[in-house]
Amino acid sequence: MYRADFSPLSHRRWQNNEAQPATLCDPHGRRIRYLRLAITDRCNLRCRYCMPEEGIVPVNHEETLSYEEMIRLVRLLLPLGIDKVRITGGEPFARRDCLHFLRSLKELGVPGLYLTTNGVETWRYLDDLRRLGLSGLNLSLDSLNRRRFAAITRRDRLAEALSTLSGALAAGIPLKINTVALPDTSDEEMQELAGLARDHAIIVRFIEPMPFSGTNGQLTANSETLTARLARLFPLAAAQTAPGGVAEVFSPPGFTGKIGYIAGHSRTFCQRCDKIRVTATGMLKNCLYDNGVLDLRRFLRDGSSDEEIVAAIGDAICQRNIDGHMTEKCCSRSKQPSMATLGG
Repeated sequence: MYRADFSPLSHRRWQNNEAQPATLCDPHGRRIRYLRLAITDRCNLRCRYCMPEEGIVPVNHEETLSYEEMIRLVRLLLPLGIDKVRITGGEPFARRDCLHFLRSLKELGVPGLYLTTNGVETWRYLDDLRRLGLSGLNLSLDSLNRRRFAAITRRDRLAEALSTLSGALAAGIPLKINTVALPDTSDEEMQELAGLARDHAIIVRFIEPMPFSGTNGQLTANSETLTARLARLFPLAAAQTAPGGVAEVFSPPGFTGKIGYIAGHSRTFCQRCDKIRVTATGMLKNCLYDNGVLDLRRFLRDGSSDEEIVAAIGDAICQRNIDGHMTEKCCSRSKQPSMATLGG
């Protein structure tokens, strides 16, 4: 496999020119601009598509990157072209001092700071997030029906999630709803969730189920693909679908907002993927389907210099495969991990 020279003294392959900061680019010409940073693997829900019913064994506190280590990492990545940082988990607000950490990232000068949350605790912090200037909030919400929500998440916490939804709208925080379209999700449920975008300037994105539940079970798929289903439910709009990051989005007639879908299992968006992930334990991932390509925690704790860390990151990105199918083939697993350990 092609590997560029990323030694601290030779950055020519990944530097635009001597006068400009270096940028990260993978072997397939994709510029890396987006970091998903998981700050914890803990969560206050037990979504059945994310983890086993009994939950997962959380990593020890000392195995999780400290906030100071994460800030150092982000500081090193910003000059390399990272202009979007999304804080994920688990559930970010399951970790103490999450809000303080977000403030530190804003003070560091992160251009686009985003948060993905299940909303169970987030409603408490919405005024702070608005004052902070959060660039956007992704709210995971799989049903508007209390009984159904409890069946999916194994927790009766819909009221809190809806408080975050309404509070974010009132605060004017840019909002996206992420909902996993499970095999037993009804047309009525999908239409009800999509209706949130009819009345509000938000994006409701339906996501294919992915095989990251932390079990040995196989992914159970609906006989009708997600794209076919949306085309059937919204026939006049689906034909106008346009790419928007990892999602394909469209505007049904009469809608204030938009609807989208994310083909996470089909992996139809890999050619425009511009993101890397760092798990709560400091493992760099080029793709959800890899086993981790660089142990950043080791570099951050063994006295490595900034230059050595940057060189190691660049070298790891040069291992990036063309798509998630190739990655999965190269990194076969006997058991799929929980999404909570991957950072979403």
